[in-house]
Parts: sequence; structure tokens; C-alpha cells
Amino acid sequence: MIFGELPVGDAVGARLAHGVRAEGLSLHKGRILTEEDRAALAGAGISTVIAVRLEPGDIGEDEAAALIAAAIPPDHLAFTPPATGRINLHAQANGLFVADRAAVDRFNRIDPAITLATLPDHVSVAAGDMVATVKIIPLAVPGALVHAAAAVLASSRALEVKPFAAHRVGVVATELPSLKPSVMDKTRRLFEQRLSPSGSRLTDEVRVPHRAEAVADAIRRAAPENDVVVVFGASAVTDANDVIPAAIRAAGGVVEHVGMPVDPGNLLVLGRIGAVPVLGAPGCARSPKENGFDWVLARIFAGEKPGPQEITGMGVGGLLAEIPSRPQPRDIRMPERPLSVAALVLAAGRASRMQGSHKLLAAFEGKALVRRSAEAALAARPSRVLVVTGHRAEEIEAELAGLRIDIVRNPDHAQGMSTSLRAGVSALGPGCDGVVVMLADMPHVTGADVRRLLDAFAAAGGHAIVRAVSGGKRGNPVVLPRATFAAILQLEGDVGARHIVESAGLDVVDVEIGAAAHVDVDTPEAVVAAGGILRD
Repeated sequence: MIFGELPVGDAVGARLAHGVRAEGLSLHKGRILTEEDRAALAGAGISTVIAVRLEPGDIGEDEAAALIAAAIPPDHLAFTPPATGRINLHAQANGLFVADRAAVDRFNRIDPAITLATLPDHVSVAAGDMVATVKIIPLAVPGALVHAAAAVLASSRALEVKPFAAHRVGVVATELPSLKPSVMDKTRRLFEQRLSPSGSRLTDEVRVPHRAEAVADAIRRAAPENDVVVVFGASAVTDANDVIPAAIRAAGGVVEHVGMPVDPGNLLVLGRIGAVPVLGAPGCARSPKENGFDWVLARIFAGEKPGPQEITGMGVGGLLAEIPSRPQPRDIRMPERPLSVAALVLAAGRASRMQGSHKLLAAFEGKALVRRSAEAALAARPSRVLVVTGHRAEEIEAELAGLRIDIVRNPDHAQGMSTSLRAGVSALGPGCDGVVVMLADMPHVTGADVRRLLDAFAAAGGHAIVRAVSGGKRGNPVVLPRATFAAILQLEGDVGARHIVESAGLDVVDVEIGAAAHVDVDTPEAVVAAGGILRD
């Protein structure tokens, strides 16, 4: 490739190394100049350009990037079209990104013009996450170098996404007087959320005294029924002969390693009963923040069998306590499937404070409140709208006639709001990325309000909780990502999703929608004050 300043008259067929802008003229970097371009440049008074001419055997930047990308095994990876010499690689499944550092280093040492950057080795990724980028720096490179780089990738598993597989997981939790049951309950909920990205499920939790013989018996019973057993100890492990390691041995198992060079996560125990891994969770596993326990669990869910060699190799990068999350490499967005977000309108309650009237049948501007709420949901253009009915269901459903909605009957509505949430989430199906939960008794929430919440959810990549606020004070509706669905299905009693919002460990995005976020109508007086007309 020959780089330099060329007279405009000699530049036809050359590629611009720098863009050219003049009045009425805009030619971008990389453009192959035509005779028409030459005339336009001359007409604009431009006499020279910085450009390159390809020599025999040279390959243009986009073609070079494409040839290199084609050498990467595509299993569970998606590739963006080449642009400005760049191709980005994205995960196609929730899983573990694995990079062969030696192969990547060999690739990057072929020539400075040809580069490959990746996420760190063995990090968990979600479907759609960018994991690597191939970048050709100049406008063209010698073909021999491109083929040499491609050969490195073709001869190794340099880049790979190992998809998570669903596992059955049993939990043994030990009890001491100093450990509150509420802490143990929260630990279980957070652990179930940890299982969600892999599709794994908690089969059972057994709580036993913090004694080796009791733990051993519980492990012995849990191992045949599960793919993984996790022990949450009421007291931290301080020695290789402490309660949890001793219990693994007493159950007929093997303790492979105690401790790990990851902070938080130092006090992890790794053992097995036959082929079933048994993990003694460190105390930090009670927190939603990333820790060494997550690293080991991810490897197991991705089909690996971590042992002492792997755990002792986690020290570099293992200081997690004081560093922010690593930023993603700069991205050229690949075409992605739009997020599928449903609207769930809760309209099953008994309205016990309404003195015989039904608030959802009250008329607001000539429409029953429940229809007004469903129409607001539809106006926001979610993927679908579901309305959960229960109390006086036939009357409620009659007011919804003709709307493009799905009705979900909740026969257990008298047991509280949690049953309606569970019924609605159970009806969403596997392709749903999130749900905006709306209360049908909020007359001033509009379709535009709900749309703003959905847009904020999309801007967060579908991974954050988004809630409506008024003057910074939390309210409703709220958008919940798929990662919270498992926790919703565990709710009981007359409770909503507030605890899940507060304990999920996910980013929370607040969207100001004004007073509508706080106006619900639970009494006849509230209906009238909000502008409604009561019906029986």
C-alpha cells in the first residue's frame, strides 16, 4: 500500500486516507475516488488529497476483517457486517466467554495493522453482549498477513462462548442463633436470581444445625437428586477441617480445595460427591455483588470442571472489591432483535375499601377505569398486553371487550397481589425480555408515560429495573427484566414486587412522570377526587 499526498488529477482509483469536506462536497475516508469525484474536488478548488493506492496482493480493510472473522468458529457467536475495517463479535447465548490468551497474543503479534481485542477470559456474558472486536487499522494490508492472522484463529479455539446449561441445584443452609431467618430467606432469593441466567433451578433448600454430622446427612441426601449442591454456612470457614469441609468428607465426598485468590470470595470450599460438585459458599455469596463464588458457579454451568489448578489461577483480576465494572469496548451496533416487553395490568383485587362499589368499573371520561388502564397499556405499544382478572371477573372482562389483549384469570386473587403477579408472569412465555407492571386503579397514567418507561428499559439494554417516580419518590408503573421473573414466581401473600426491586442487585432507573405515579383510587372518595363517577 502506497500512502501519501496525491494531485487530484492523479487520484482516480485511489482511496481517501482522510475525509474531504468543502462547500457542497463531503467525501469520507476510505472512498475510492471516481472521475466524478475528481471533477468535484477540482471544482471546489482542492488540488491535492491524502490517499492510498493498493499494491498487488493488498486487501482492503473490510475484506481483510471479513476474511479473519470467517476463520473464527461461529458457534454461539454473531458477527456484525464489516465497517471501517471493524467486525464486532457478540454472544448468541447466555454463557461463559473463553479466550485463549496465547492464541490472541500470537494473532496480535503478526503485524500492528491487524488487531483483536476481547473481554477478559472466563467472564459471564448474556446473549447480545459484545465479546470481541477485529480491527484493521490502515485502509489496506498485505494479503499474506491477513491469511497468516486467519490461520492462527482457524487452528485454535481462540474465542468461544460456552452456553450455560440448566442445572438442578440443591441448597443446604446451616443455622445458628446469630443468623436471622430473614437473612437466610434473602440469601435464597438472591441465589435463585443467580441461577436465572443459566436457566438453572433451585430444587430444594434444607436448613440444618451448623454441625458437621447434620450438614453431611443433608449433603448425602441432596447429591443424588441434583447436579450441584451448595452449602451456605451460618459461620465462615476458617480451616480445611471446619464444619463444611468436614461434612463433605463425612458424606463420602472429596474436598478438592479450600480458599481462592479472589476477593470477595476467599472462603470458598470446592468438593464433590462422586461427579456432583459441592460448593461451600463464602459469606459474600449472600450479596448480589459479583464475587468468586459467581466465577466458579459460571464455569460449572458452562460445562467445565474447575479444580485447584483453575481456582489458583484466578488471582490476576481477582481483586473485585474496589474496582468499578469494566467498560465494554466501543461498539458498532449489530442488528439486534428488538426487546420483547409485555404490559401486565393487574385488575383482580377485591377493592375491600370501596363499600360495595367496584373502583375499576368507575367511569372516567365515559370509560370504565379498567378499560382506560388497558388502553393506556396498548397505547405504549408493548409486545402484548395481559390483564389479570379475578374479583367480579365477568364484569371486568365485559368492559374490556374488543381490545387486543389477553385475559389471565386468577382464581387465587383473594390471597393477595402476589398471586396476580405470579399468574401474569407465568403467562408471559419464554421469549419475553421484561414486563411493565401496571395497577389498573391508576387513572392518570397515560400511554405516553408507559412508553417512556419502556424506552428507558430499552436504553438500559433490557437489564435494569425501571420505575416511575414523582418528585423523585418511587411510584408505579415499574418495568421488571426477565432476571426477576424467578423471584416473582416465589412471592406469597398480599405483596407486590417492591422487595424484589430493592434486593435484586440490578440497576434501578427512575423515570419522572409527575403526580400520576402516585394517584391510585382505593376508596370512593379517592375515585371522586380523581375525576371518576362511581358505579355499583
